[in-house]
Amino acid sequence: MSEAIPPHGGVVPDTSLVTYTHVVYALHALSVVMGVTGAASIAGSFVFGLPSIVAVIMNYARRAEARDTFLASHFIWQIRTFWWALGWSVLAFVLSLPFMLIVIGFITFALALIPIGIWVTYRVLRGWLALRDGRPMYA
Repeated sequence: MSEAIPPHGGVVPDTSLVTYTHVVYALHALSVVMGVTGAASIAGSFVFGLPSIVAVIMNYARRAEARDTFLASHFIWQIRTFWWALGWSVLAFVLSLPFMLIVIGFITFALALIPIGIWVTYRVLRGWLALRDGRPMYA
């Protein structure tokens, strides 16, 4: 019998861990959909929505199991997407805060969340498609 050759080197990941990673992407995608269809923005729903918070906790909980597999890059990709979206959202809020007394700050904050939401959507889609194809993610 021949052994399975892991994609892109490293260890062949357990199929349950691959499924787990798909679930994490699905939770992130659910947050994006909630942002598109709900009253919140995509970025707001992604950073403060329960599905993405649960997803990032799931990433940290099983990150060690993904080590030395191509899934490790997906775990890093998902974690970085969450924290960078949070950081950019906080920065947009802080920069808009002085102008909120004259209402324009609310508009600038809302406008700043649009590119963050597009970036988050791109990262979730790109990562999930790479996972589907068995490819690692590169930051």
